Amino acid sequence: MHRKIIHIDMDAFYASVEQRDFPEYRGKPIVVGGPPQGRGVVATASYEARKFGVRSAMPSKKALELCPEALFVFPRFDVYKEVSAKIREIFRRYTDIIEPLSLDEAYLDVTEDKKGIGSALEIAGEIRQAIKEELQLTASAGVSVNKFVAKIASDIQKPDGLTFIGPSRIEAFMEQLPVEKFFGVGKVTAGKMKQMGLHTGGDLKKLSEEELVRHFGKTGRFYYKIVRGIDEREVQPSREIKSISIEDTFARDLAEPADLLRELDRQAEKLSGRLEKRMLKGKTLTLKLKFTDFKQVTRSRSLPEPFCDALTIRKVGADLLAGADLQGKAIRLLGLGISNFNQPDAARPVKRAANQLDLFL
Repeated sequence: MHRKIIHIDMDAFYASVEQRDFPEYRGKPIVVGGPPQGRGVVATASYEARKFGVRSAMPSKKALELCPEALFVFPRFDVYKEVSAKIREIFRRYTDIIEPLSLDEAYLDVTEDKKGIGSALEIAGEIRQAIKEELQLTASAGVSVNKFVAKIASDIQKPDGLTFIGPSRIEAFMEQLPVEKFFGVGKVTAGKMKQMGLHTGGDLKKLSEEELVRHFGKTGRFYYKIVRGIDEREVQPSREIKSISIEDTFARDLAEPADLLRELDRQAEKLSGRLEKRMLKGKTLTLKLKFTDFKQVTRSRSLPEPFCDALTIRKVGADLLAGADLQGKAIRLLGLGISNFNQPDAARPVKRAANQLDLFL
């Protein structure tokens, strides 16, 4: 029996919430993120801004160059979290097998749905309609028999689209898919593939599994299966938290030890608060530094007993900073993270949006 998988992806989520809540933003090119005067980063952009080439993770300065009329809006993550929770409530009317990927994106397994509807396509339609009527937002959905194809399908008719790719269509669909759309294929890997004459899934399909592994490592096995429509990954309702971190990119590079220690102090307090909120304790602290030239170093230290307070985090962090041998180099980014959890409470859903939050702290 085929599984019934839905991938829901909210349309320009942060920007759409802003346009919903503030009528003066509607129909305007909105950029949610840090200000262009500093080192702000685009969290998301409305579709009016995307027409100019503005994309997520782009420096705000670049976004302003591409779209001089853009309105920059500082993110309201508390509001986005509240809206996201309401979206999840809608999901739970149909299934409890939900795998959140971020505040605005999730997989749902509706092989056996709570309402006994039976049709994943119908369920996806009802979910989209509920989101539109109850929250005044739009979502796009992809429906298929596995996660990979459902995710790709949700992007085909964005915004406000619904796409179904059934079992009989999957293999032909995968053959025409550009290689850069495949899981794990970034710019470097895509460039390597194209140098090898591999431009589509059909090109990848010509290679044996052994050849794919030789050229692309373990991920080659995934490529071999997925171009044949095989994706056995299950929708995971929860994931184990492996680390919690704080990192900040500074408005100006810091070189003075006193300035760096002051930032370290602040981060230690925040990190301690996050650990306390999630009732977690970890034994390993990692310091992350990025220099003006974008070179990056990390230093870690493990203790026999878990870190449980800001003072210990600050002291060990300062020791790691002192041992990093900065040689007077200016620091662009500083971060602290705790890992090596060994308590049952560590198995909690991951909130990936925390990574996005860090861009604006």
